[in-house]
Amino acid sequence: MPLEDFIDVRYARWDGVGLPFSLVRATTPGRPGAGEVLVRIDLATVCGSDLHTVSGRRPSPTPSVLGHEQVGTVVAVGSDAPACVDGTPLVPGLRVVWSVTASCGSCDRCRRGAPQKCRHLRKYGHEPLDERAPLTGGFATHCVLLPGTAVVAVPDGLPDAVAGPASCATATVAAAVQAVGPLDGRRVLVTGAGMLGLTAVAMAARAGAHVTAVDPSPARRTQAEQFGAAHVQDVHEPPDTVDAALELSGRTEAVRTCLAALDTGGTAVLAGSVSPAGSVPIDPEWMVRGLRTVTGVHNYRPADLQAAVTFLSGHHRSHPFADLVTGAYPLDAIDAAVEAARRSAAPRQAVLPTVR
Repeated sequence: MPLEDFIDVRYARWDGVGLPFSLVRATTPGRPGAGEVLVRIDLATVCGSDLHTVSGRRPSPTPSVLGHEQVGTVVAVGSDAPACVDGTPLVPGLRVVWSVTASCGSCDRCRRGAPQKCRHLRKYGHEPLDERAPLTGGFATHCVLLPGTAVVAVPDGLPDAVAGPASCATATVAAAVQAVGPLDGRRVLVTGAGMLGLTAVAMAARAGAHVTAVDPSPARRTQAEQFGAAHVQDVHEPPDTVDAALELSGRTEAVRTCLAALDTGGTAVLAGSVSPAGSVPIDPEWMVRGLRTVTGVHNYRPADLQAAVTFLSGHHRSHPFADLVTGAYPLDAIDAAVEAARRSAAPRQAVLPTVR
């Protein structure tokens, strides 16, 4: 392959807990393989899962390229590359977000409608580093989208800082809301008012629900009101009975709160418990006699990513989504971005990989 068919790229290599990131310069083919898409990353955000990984709370292979919330611009498209989820053709110059997972499409789980749990799953920002093909995470100037990745076009007018979290936080919430069912007129409890919780408050309220948000932080409770919560309260106050509960904090006590609040016929969706935590007992008789449902959501389907972008496009001016992402760190300051994400009141810090 001629030299002009290669482009210069950079990526932040994570080597393990307690070690700084290393900025690596490399080249990658400018012509993607069959079914692949080469994307320039315009903005990435430091997700809570990235913080769990860096701190050692979440097992992850080392070395690797972290980051799985990002928005970018298509640079090149390989042969047989798919269209976007809504049928929009993938062409150079198109601004896009993409799913956190790439699925095979042919295993039993994919065939039964659970591609997010594909038996051959690849996951952006969570793969062991292969120096021959390192562009698998958001903390890089470019990413190579693998076959089986869901891609969604970003509408004009939707800022990068608002679109970036769609790839993880917003799409996960869309999946959780979908798991509850119709929300119009229902009483909904949301535990945790971080990035996911605030998004859930907005989605549920816009769907016609009466939303109560629970969080220990007064500032986050105030934000929840700005996103549509009809009622907010501290974690020490027992909530009223609800028809549906969305647990997005990952805290064991919050799971207990959600379960205790469920009315007859109620549904609890647990999406925050993605790291090891204490167990929660459930009384089978309570579930059976109360017609209650408890379900989990992890990753999401392509339609959830499309729903996330559609929701953000329609409502980002009505709620302060842009305020949830602060910072503008170049790729060589990724350590500073991670540290800021640990300390900042804002749920996300932005990394601008192509800014030097």
